[in-house]
Amino acid sequence: MPTSEARAFWIAAPGHGEIRTERLRAPADGEVLVRTLFSGVSRGTESLVFNGRVPASERQRMRAPFQDGDFPAPVKYGYSAVGVVEDGAPDLCGRTVFVLHPHQTRFVVPAAAARVVPDGVPAARAVLAANLETAINGVWDAGLQIGDRVTVVGGGAVGCLVAWLSARIVGCDVELVDVNPQRAAVAGEIGVRFATPDRADADRDAVVHTSATEVGLHLALRLAGFEATVLELSWYGDRSVSLPLGEAFHAQRLTLKSSQVGVVSRERRGRWDHGRRMRLALWLLKDPSLDALITGESDFESLPDLMPALAAGETLCHRIRYV
Repeated sequence: MPTSEARAFWIAAPGHGEIRTERLRAPADGEVLVRTLFSGVSRGTESLVFNGRVPASERQRMRAPFQDGDFPAPVKYGYSAVGVVEDGAPDLCGRTVFVLHPHQTRFVVPAAAARVVPDGVPAARAVLAANLETAINGVWDAGLQIGDRVTVVGGGAVGCLVAWLSARIVGCDVELVDVNPQRAAVAGEIGVRFATPDRADADRDAVVHTSATEVGLHLALRLAGFEATVLELSWYGDRSVSLPLGEAFHAQRLTLKSSQVGVVSRERRGRWDHGRRMRLALWLLKDPSLDALITGESDFESLPDLMPALAAGETLCHRIRYV
């Protein structure tokens, strides 16, 4: 393929993807040309986008930084690309970088959008950076403290990362809850306890919900202790969910709080911006135990056939290989 062209994955219609060839311009001053090594499929959000489930009211807010097209389709979407800078800003040439970019073989972006992957973080693991940034914001929003009893309901990629972060707060007892018993192995790798919903501990100081299911949210409310916070990190797209607010919700004086990565947590906003938060996420990826969250890998050209299965499956983070 000529260096002036790139291959990109597009959602041509809800539930249908295709690879398209695009023209690639040379980088201007202050830009870089990145050759992609890996990208990650963030199954929760990307499955909703792939299936055309972004509500009309959220289509502008849900745009990825370098998205092309509009929801529901055709649209080029994604935000977990890792590659090597081949041209552009001299201080970045030859460096491995993370960019919030859709699945594409090569692309040109502002140099400021290319975050250098630290030494000690393999490019193949760096695809977790976007999910880890979401988890960091969630832990901040939950206000976790030393010694808290923390439950994470939902063992997807973000849920596992929240559990992993929480377990590194001194004295915290962390339990990961999921309907899939196979998540127990992942929980063991990242150093947290595991339980199925029928065996989950109650009376928790904080509960973080990430399963994107109504039954999971109901469970999160049941597990919360007196005056505890239930943090909602799931995104439901255009689906509505019901809440059992007529049960113990008021007597327990519970707080149900939303969290979303687009804005830095209120308690950190005065000192942290998106760049500092992303640098933290990349630095934290030095831990090799996080490789347990990569549950599959496929070639880029297979994405049109692969995406329907990923959207319907149980994968955590599926890595796309470009080399």
